Amino acid sequence: MTHDVKESFSADSPPAPAALAAKVRTLAPSMTRSMQRVAEAVAGDPAGCAALTVTGLAELTGTSEATVVRTARLLGYPGYRDLRLALAGLAAHQQSGRAPAVTADIAVDDPIADVVAKLAYDEQQTLADTAAGLDTVQLGASVSAAATARRIDVYGVGASSLVGQDLAQKLLRIGLIAHAHTDPHLAVTNAVQLRSGDVAIAITHSGSTGDVIEPLRVAFDRGATTIAITGRPDGPVTQYADHILTTSTARESELRPAAMSSRTSQLLVVDCLFIGVAQRTYETAAPALSASYEALAHRHAPRSR
Repeated sequence: MTHDVKESFSADSPPAPAALAAKVRTLAPSMTRSMQRVAEAVAGDPAGCAALTVTGLAELTGTSEATVVRTARLLGYPGYRDLRLALAGLAAHQQSGRAPAVTADIAVDDPIADVVAKLAYDEQQTLADTAAGLDTVQLGASVSAAATARRIDVYGVGASSLVGQDLAQKLLRIGLIAHAHTDPHLAVTNAVQLRSGDVAIAITHSGSTGDVIEPLRVAFDRGATTIAITGRPDGPVTQYADHILTTSTARESELRPAAMSSRTSQLLVVDCLFIGVAQRTYETAAPALSASYEALAHRHAPRSR
């Protein structure tokens, strides 16, 4: 099995208006400052920007027409005209009776009730953004590869390692051979054993975690099918990924770092991948799940005195 190393991320088709805001939030941190100004403008005032020509938006953001066009293309649109149509659709969606946005900034002196409300809103927004931006073609291909894999290795460190362990445990319970590697040395030495017909999954919010990229690269070179679950679809990890599953995250704050805000979206993607595999392997997955429940049933039974 051979792979073509990917140099950059590009969408197969323009994102729907509902996915535009999610894509801006996901890609903005990796943009140049001038492109960020364009992205922030279209996300902050889609109705106003939809009324502007490419020259008008360039003047508004203090950039150039070329920067506006490059930003549109990075967001997945063939040109500015397509982005403008999406902005009009997003503006109409926002004006159709949705509740006003709630700020998610958590202050040190916030009452606990406000913390709950802000976190709940943030989590809901993150899940909605991830669902809107998730490429179902890439997801379907990932499901197909995992469902027929001889072996599945999952790589992640820090908070992402917890998500990796969650995925591996789920896959084990439906009868698949899956291992989550949190030790970077063991991850590489295990990746060396992979071959065509195996699957390697890297989970990294930043897309640039060396301890995750290295085993994925080794697995890629060995011919395994490789999958990257990342918040940066243009990050270094995607150079060695056959399939890319993009996550979205809430805005970071002092009390809510990236590791915390990225976990929610990663878990959603992992659950989508697992359910897809369980559906595809239902004839063997269902009995395996039943057997695992039965094996643990006595541990949940009330103890007699």
